[in-house]
Amino acid sequence: MTETVSQAAEKNAPEKKNEAGSLFKDIVSIVAFYFIFTTFAWGAFHIPSGSMEPTLEVGDRIFVSKFAYGYNRYSFPMDPDFISENRLFASNPDRGDIVVFVQPHRSDDHIIKRVIGMPGDRIQMREGRLYINGEMVDRTFIRDVNYTNYQGNDRRVKEYEETLPGGVKHRIYEATDRGHYDNTPVFVVPQDHYFMMGDNRDGSSDSRNISGMGPVHSKFIVGEADITTFSLYDCDQGKDVGCLGFIPYGRFFNIIR
Repeated sequence: MTETVSQAAEKNAPEKKNEAGSLFKDIVSIVAFYFIFTTFAWGAFHIPSGSMEPTLEVGDRIFVSKFAYGYNRYSFPMDPDFISENRLFASNPDRGDIVVFVQPHRSDDHIIKRVIGMPGDRIQMREGRLYINGEMVDRTFIRDVNYTNYQGNDRRVKEYEETLPGGVKHRIYEATDRGHYDNTPVFVVPQDHYFMMGDNRDGSSDSRNISGMGPVHSKFIVGEADITTFSLYDCDQGKDVGCLGFIPYGRFFNIIR
């Protein structure tokens, strides 16, 4: 007997239903895996401003270790208030770590800076030089850098290698030693707080801005910046970043220090 069109359609309906159900399960599994991975392993973030130049460039995509300092409500998307601020598997940042944190009173979702001051430290800027507990932090001149920033403005800065107490070495930019935050009072870092600064010293609003950020409580720290994955860095800025056409391959898969 010849099969009618309606009979064929009825036969194929369960197969299509099974295919739709299987696709739905796959999507749910992918979303669940992404949520678990980005909450408990590595979160994916991007760099929207030049405050961490030259260590991190505008357009860099980075992985941030969520397990570096433990977990609390701020480890989760949208920091749900039914989860405690007390940290599980807690550990403390070290001086020189690059950390991502939140500040609920600010509009920024996440902020990235370098840990400069530990609890109890005395931090001060004098004529562009960083002092920690009364001792001037050593810096070594590397070179002059001329470039066009992400806002299209020409910039001339000096690049230094700074050596923090404990031996961590990292690069910084200084446009001038007479900038807005280059002369400050002595800041005493409170217990359970950390003093954060950007590596682009004259292009960063950070813990030196006591009314805007100030020292950051440990409960707001989300994780430690680990690695750049890829980047949308603008190769026309004029820096010595390896580029192939418009692709900044020199920013791919770099360990962040």
